[in-house]
Amino acid sequence: MQIILMDKVVNLGNLGDVVKVKDGYARNFLIPTGRARRATQANMDAFAVQKAELERVAAEKLADAQRRGEKLEGFAVTVSQKAGVDGRLFGSITNADIADALKAQGHDVAKADVRMPEGPFKAVGEYPVVLGLHHDVVTNITVTVVAEQ
Repeated sequence: MQIILMDKVVNLGNLGDVVKVKDGYARNFLIPTGRARRATQANMDAFAVQKAELERVAAEKLADAQRRGEKLEGFAVTVSQKAGVDGRLFGSITNADIADALKAQGHDVAKADVRMPEGPFKAVGEYPVVLGLHHDVVTNITVTVVAEQ
């Protein structure tokens, strides 16, 4: 199916690109989330009219993400969890726990922004974590997991 991208999509294209994707990907994900429209002549004409506005909104999102990324670069956050004497946690620290700890310190971070490729933390220690605030903005923070008293 031919679609027009209404936003940058990783590994697919940028705003305004006309690309061919599988029908299910377009119908079930891209179109319902507003990231794409069918590439009909009417939609292409409507996009041409809206293009400047969409580019302005995309630039504002990028600038906001860059500003938040500069504030968070090198930031350290501490999360406490019940742990045994050997340092293993009863449970684990997930991306939601890290996002909640950052929100408690005044940073607006969604749990989907916290990238943990090795999975949840299951032991006490200090871990590097990557935050993907935007497609083009990635920042690194340090998460320290401590045992609750």
